[in-house]
Formats: sequence, structure tokens, C-alpha cells
Amino acid sequence: VQLQASGGGLVQTGGSLRLSCAASGRTFSNYYMGWFRQAPGKEREFVAAIRWNGDNTYYANSVKGRFTISRDNTKNTVYLQMNSLKPEDTAVYYCAADRGYAYSDYARDYDYWGQGTQVTVSS
Repeated sequence: VQLQASGGGLVQTGGSLRLSCAASGRTFSNYYMGWFRQAPGKEREFVAAIRWNGDNTYYANSVKGRFTISRDNTKNTVYLQMNSLKPEDTAVYYCAADRGYAYSDYARDYDYWGQGTQVTVSS
């Protein structure tokens, strides 16, 4: 699976962005999909994940209620709608695919990664 993330940019506090992750290669609909982020000097952290059929979604406490993950298997694309953005959301955001049969918020459990897209929230 090849993943291509896009949609990052510069936004003011309280603003919104929608990230997209286009997948190609193997059957996209078989995978859990996740978003992670990494700020300078910090470890990569889990943001959100979605089950292969979209029935279940999972969020880090820091983004719950502000971010929404979704997927369109007909377009092989997963999205991350980010609202009420804060400066602490500034990071490079990565999408990832997990071949496993259960949800995980550990980066090591994901098998494929996109290249990342920069999100910067100004105060």
C-alpha cells in the first residue's frame, strides 16, 4: 500500500483543516487506517484511527470532540477533519495503514506510512 497525505497548511487558532490520505496498491478496504502526528523534538503520537468498514473510530483524548476521522473506500481515501485547532496541534501529520484485525494506537503496529503533511497553527 502506498499512502499520500495532503491538506496541511498554516491556520490560525480556532481554524479548521481537512487532511486527506490517498491509498494505492493493495486492497485499501481491508486495513485499519490511522493518523499520527509528530512535533519537533517529540515522539510520534496517535491521533485517530478508523476500522476498515468505518463502523468504529478512535481518538486521542487531546483531539476528541475536535477532530473527525472518516474514510471513503470507493475513493481509497481517509480523511481527518480538524476543527478548533490549537497551537499545540502543530506537527507533521502522517497517515498509516494497519493490516491487523484489531485497533491499535501504537505506531509500531502500523505497516505502511505516508510521507507526512505539515500542519501549523498560529496563535
